[in-house]
Amino acid sequence: MPSLSEEDRKAILELARQGVLHAVCHERPLSTFPTTGIFAEHRGLFVTLHVSKKLRGCIGVIEGHTNLGEAVARCAADAALHDPRFSRVRPEEMSALEIEVSLLTPLAPIRPEEVEIGMHGLLVERGTRRGLLLPQVAVEHRLGREQFLAETCMKAGLPREAWKDPETQLYGFQCEIISEARRPLAEEQCPRQ
Repeated sequence: MPSLSEEDRKAILELARQGVLHAVCHERPLSTFPTTGIFAEHRGLFVTLHVSKKLRGCIGVIEGHTNLGEAVARCAADAALHDPRFSRVRPEEMSALEIEVSLLTPLAPIRPEEVEIGMHGLLVERGTRRGLLLPQVAVEHRLGREQFLAETCMKAGLPREAWKDPETQLYGFQCEIISEARRPLAEEQCPRQ
């Protein structure tokens, strides 16, 4: 997977940061975003938010149906406001917020024995049920291959062993992960009204 330039990485993180800040302050996504250069590409991506090292939101798109600029802005806003597992990010949390953007390679069918922990993310699909886990999830939770497959099945609302069923489709992908490396949004606050 080709690596992004440092300039592109910074621009993607800056857009995600502005997307979160705008969403927290105005309760809606950015209405304008860049559409040229790296931002013209169509790729799947996830924006993950942590506050004080705890997951606070993670929203993404599996396939890139819109340009990267719009996708980063919308996923950042949705991670801050609409992850159903969490309450909305509050302005006072901004000083401890860290952002991570995971850019996905295209999905490709994968056999269970081909899954490499730390390299592959997984999408499990059967019927209308789909579940996705990013590669870093397996590493962070110290999951083995079969555990990772089982957790992805559970994310899809399927039985843990569903990955063994021939009707279950498995797809692998890789991620280029862009993170702030302890650069919280301390200097940015919502403007006073």
